[in-house]
Order: sequence, then structure tokens, then C-alpha cells
Amino acid sequence: MRNKKNIVSFLLIFIFFIGFIPFVNADIDYSNPANWAYNGVGENKKVDLFLIAPTVYFGSENNYNMLITDTETKQSFLGALNMERGIYENSCRMYAPYYRQVGLNVYRLGAREAKPYLNIAYEDVKEAFEYYMENKNNNKPVVIAGFSQGSDMALRLLKDYFYKPKHKKLLVAAYLIGWPVTEKDVRCYPYLKMAQGEKDTGVIITFNSEATNVNTSIIVPRKTLGINPLNWSTNNSFADKSLNKGAVFTNYEGNINREIPGLCGAYLDSCRGTLKVTDVSSEDYPPILDLFEDGVYHLYDYQFFFRNLQENVEVRVSEYLNIKDI
Repeated sequence: MRNKKNIVSFLLIFIFFIGFIPFVNADIDYSNPANWAYNGVGENKKVDLFLIAPTVYFGSENNYNMLITDTETKQSFLGALNMERGIYENSCRMYAPYYRQVGLNVYRLGAREAKPYLNIAYEDVKEAFEYYMENKNNNKPVVIAGFSQGSDMALRLLKDYFYKPKHKKLLVAAYLIGWPVTEKDVRCYPYLKMAQGEKDTGVIITFNSEATNVNTSIIVPRKTLGINPLNWSTNNSFADKSLNKGAVFTNYEGNINREIPGLCGAYLDSCRGTLKVTDVSSEDYPPILDLFEDGVYHLYDYQFFFRNLQENVEVRVSEYLNIKDI
């Protein structure tokens, strides 16, 4: 009797496991347009954008990666991309894959526990990028961009692909907003180049916004490299709010709910490398998610500096095209 129970238990576990494998390991077919949130949006642009969405999936007790069949989360996924698209769409034809991103619950795990779930997300992004390069790019210059988890995935892409001459020569810039890029990253991957000003190309642009009194965060626990989007400086010189060309708060359709020129100033913290934001308060701009402490302006990285970023994408695209004479 005991052996029969053991056999039954084994079979139930085996059936469950076999049923689970396709979700974890099955490749997403990126030749299917339904697996792209943006699939060549914006014709007659000389430059492409490969855009990777931030975290919109909360996760659950038993699920740590978004299901590609989860239509409700995919609506939020598309909405989050729409909130950012205005920064890029004037300059770029846009591609953005759906991927089995990790849920917010993964960021509450330890690094070792989180790794397999992040790997699932990244394998999808890799598959999508390889499909895009082989079937859609046609040797066009490309901007790589993300926010938060999307920037983490984009940084992984840069490390894995952009040492190759055929990729490196096409890189206009990589906007990895809301994610740290460390000195160790550029030391271990010397082909990663950080932006030093407003016009350089083939470089990484990143910053992480926080109040002046913040000393650590889940996003930047220690130190990051960065650049100030108001004066395009990598030192700690203060940029007055008069240089802020417009904070823009958009909705899930990409429409502007509110625009505030001159909302905030900023400077880079000389120790943490984060972007210290002045003239706003955490009461007016709360963290919303309990992952972040008051004064961590992570969710506002794009919004606070929207018009400056929009203009900068145009500047770097123009500079790249002039240099390459395309």
C-alpha cells in the first residue's frame, strides 16, 4: 500500500512538473506580431528603437514571471511603454517585445533565489533582440532603451552583444534609465562607454533620481555611474530648475495629463553617483510601491526630465547620422 501511494505521489509530481516545463522553457515565437507590443511603429525613420518595458507584473505566491498569455498584465505592459514612447517616437521606428518579465515579488528575494526568474526574462529579451536583428534591422542604426527592469535587461544585452563590430557600429545610444551601471560593469566590459556629454554616441545614458537625504535604496544600494539630464554633466555641478524643459506626466495611452516646465533642478551625488533632485518633495511625489522608501524618485525618472530626454534623443540621433553620413 505504501509503495502504491508513493508511486501515485510520484506520478502526480511528474505530471505537474511536465506541465510546468513548457511555461518555463518554451520559446516565444517572435515571428508572430502578437508577441510584440510595438512592431515597427513609426515609418520612414532612419533609426530604430529597441525598447524594453519596466516591471508592471506584481507576481503571486506561485508565479514569479509574467505569463505571455496574461492579457490583463499585457495591457499594463503596453501602457507603461506608451508612457515613455513620446521621448523616442519623433526620432525612431519602435520595436518592443512582450517578455516574461519578473514580478515585483522577485525583488524581495535574495540574489541567488531571484536569478533563475531573471534569467527567464532575459532569455526572452535575447530571443526578441536576435529576431529583430536578423529580420527587422536591415543594418539600421539603433537606440537601445529601457526603464527599471527594462534597463537591467538592456544592460545585459549590451554586455552580450555590443562587443561585436556589427552591433557596436549601429549603436546610437543606450538609455538605461532607472538602473545602476557600476564601475565594475565598465571595467569588466570595457566596450561599455558611459556618456560624457550631450552629443556623444555609442554610449550609455543612465541616472537614478532621489531626494537629497537618501543614502541607499533597493535600486542603488551602493554606487552607480550616471549623467545629469539637465546639464549633461558627469560631475556634481548643480543644474538649476530653469534648465528643466518640462516634466511630463503621461497616461497609459501616452497622452499628456500634466506638463510642468522648470519643475526641479538636479545634481549628481559625488559619493553615490545618484541624481539628487531638488525643488520637489516626497509628499508630492511619493514612492507608491512599498519597495521604495520616501524620497526614492525611481518611478519619476522619465517623467521629471521628459522634455530634456526627448530633445537629447533627437540630438544624439542627429549627431550619429551626421557622423555616419547616412
